[in-house]
Amino acid sequence: MANLKTNEKKSKAQSMGMHTEVLTGRTQQKFFNPDEAENFYYFGTYDVDFNKRTDLDVKDMTAPEANKEIDKLMSEGYGTIVIKNPQGKHSLGVGILNKLNLIFEGSLGYFGMGSCDGPTVRINGRVGWSCAENLMAGKVVIEKNAGSCFGAAIRGGDLICKGSVGARTGIDMKGGTIIIGGDAGAFTGFMMQRGRIIILGDVGINLGDSMYDGTIFIGGSIGSYGSDAVDAELTVSDQDWLKRKLKVAEIGENFDVSKMKKIVAGKKLWNYDNLEPTEKKGAI
Repeated sequence: MANLKTNEKKSKAQSMGMHTEVLTGRTQQKFFNPDEAENFYYFGTYDVDFNKRTDLDVKDMTAPEANKEIDKLMSEGYGTIVIKNPQGKHSLGVGILNKLNLIFEGSLGYFGMGSCDGPTVRINGRVGWSCAENLMAGKVVIEKNAGSCFGAAIRGGDLICKGSVGARTGIDMKGGTIIIGGDAGAFTGFMMQRGRIIILGDVGINLGDSMYDGTIFIGGSIGSYGSDAVDAELTVSDQDWLKRKLKVAEIGENFDVSKMKKIVAGKKLWNYDNLEPTEKKGAI
């Protein structure tokens, strides 16, 4: 059998062995020892008391100044911080790798609460583009509307908008849950890899375009499906999970989840790694 020859024409990449090469190296798997608890936390994090509360007026501060002051207050043990007069400043509250109750009395601009891991945040206003981008863990609640790229590339935690959001919500998300009480724009769930998106209202065109994995639940109408996004059966287990999640999120608690649509990846694009771009072009 090993001597059998084939007339099948190989691509240049196949001839070079790029499809059969076995990669070697050290494992990426990590093993944790409970006795090394100090290694479970980020360097520079603080022990805070959630009952220790203070207000911070950032009206006359720049975003970097405000963020440094938040870090300083955490270092002093404050576990609940109320931000006054955020006035739509960009990049407020970014890079918080600590347990913290953070409340914004007003609206944020672009990139608010980006790259955070652990805080519980409530924004009593609106947010601009890319709110909570790269969220690792924690909970962020927006009381009003949000801009485009809401929850881009998040890996964990709960991101909740009680109003409506713009286009590309959950783009490239790798985990966590995004919950929208209103409507969502075009390309929601674009290239999502894992996680769940729940939208109680309507959604725009190209829903779930090129999604690799994950699940999207829609309560309203769908503008159109994106490439490789398909309907799936809404199971009893799905409905139970949706009810619990909406109750905990304090949004849509009385929503009839049995009428929601479930969208997943059709997996027709999963073989992309086995084909060269020129070959893939002919396969689509």
